[in-house]
Parts: sequence; C-alpha cells; structure tokens
Amino acid sequence: MLMPIKKLLERSALPIAIILTIFITTISLVHLNGVPSIKISNSDKLGHFVAYLLLSLSWFYALKNFPKIYILVFFLISYGIIIEVLQGVLTTYRQADFYDVIANVAGVLFAIILYRKIK
Repeated sequence: MLMPIKKLLERSALPIAIILTIFITTISLVHLNGVPSIKISNSDKLGHFVAYLLLSLSWFYALKNFPKIYILVFFLISYGIIIEVLQGVLTTYRQADFYDVIANVAGVLFAIILYRKIK
C-alpha cells in the first residue's frame, strides 16, 4: 500500500514543487482582502517558517539527484529575500519585513536538517 503512494509522490515531486512555488509567490504578492487574519502576535512568522520548510522539502525531493544541496538552499533563500523586496517595492498593501526573511531562512535550514534525517 505504501509503495504505490511513495512512487506517486516521487513522480509528482517536481509538479508539487513548482505549484507550491507559484502558490507562495501569489499569496505573497496579491492583495488578500477579505481573508481573515489570525490575531496572535508574530503568527505570520510561523506561517513563513512552515511555508519555506514545505517549499524547501518539495524542491529537495524534486531535485534529489542534484549534486549540491547548498546550491538549492542558496536559491531558496534568495527567492525568499526577493519576494520580501518585491512586497516592499511592488505593493502598497504589503511591506518588506526583515523578520519574515529570518523566518524564511529558518524554515529552509530546518528543512535541510529534516531532509537529511529522513533521507
């Protein structure tokens, strides 16, 4: 039972990584009026952490034969920084936040640890 699921996930890893990247880009740059917000201090930092943890894991699995994981890490962290800069430059309803970048980086770094433990 688990083997067919594992094979399906392996075949779907790249599309999942691409879709997740597009999703994170979209929710980071579009105006989300009407979407309820959580009134817990710094809850968005947890959201950033989880989003980049999942994004990183999806790309690590999609490109599992990639020779250097640290190149992927560099691109994932750069992506997070670019998205934050774009929020400050392209939008009037969002702002760039250094602590969001820290949460993104923490998610990527935790993903490395988790990926190596699982692998």
